[in-house]
Amino acid sequence: MAKTYDYLFKLLLIGDSGVGKTCVLFRFSEDAFNTTFISTIGIDFKIRTIELDGKKIKLQIWDTAGQERFRTITTAYYRGAMGIMLVYDVTNEKSFENIKNWIRNIEENASADVEKMLLGNKCELTDRRQVSKERGEQLAVEYGGIESTKKRRKSIKSIRTSEKTTELAFKMYYTLTLYCYCKSHLDVYRF
Repeated sequence: MAKTYDYLFKLLLIGDSGVGKTCVLFRFSEDAFNTTFISTIGIDFKIRTIELDGKKIKLQIWDTAGQERFRTITTAYYRGAMGIMLVYDVTNEKSFENIKNWIRNIEENASADVEKMLLGNKCELTDRRQVSKERGEQLAVEYGGIESTKKRRKSIKSIRTSEKTTELAFKMYYTLTLYCYCKSHLDVYRF
């Protein structure tokens, strides 16, 4: 059977349980929203093919369980990932604080050049917001940027989303895919 895509990118969704990783994935892969919360057991994945720069890119998007008891299972999936989305719930301070632990897991288990994106989810719940847009952006800056020695340190892109909004779900996946695609084509990768 002939290959129906030009590139295959493995993407990973990580973050605490209940932050909306599965809903964000479902919104992108099925263009649907489910209000029922069902916790992911272990790991699940969806496939979606998109077109970028005239190329068909097949995305394998892995949805990991956020519970501590599944950490040893999910960290094995970090290997080979080209992009990782770190998801927190803007209405849950603890999920935001735990992003630093998730970043540590990435540093220990993923390749050094993996693209990372920080997603503040559930932004439509403005009256329940506990984490400001500025704090999310500051965390992304804290774990990225240019070092004074002119060596490029891995930056984290920051984006706010709602699993209820199709446009934002598409934007974040296309953005992360674009970074992965550009990295695969350029020796010097700068944005």
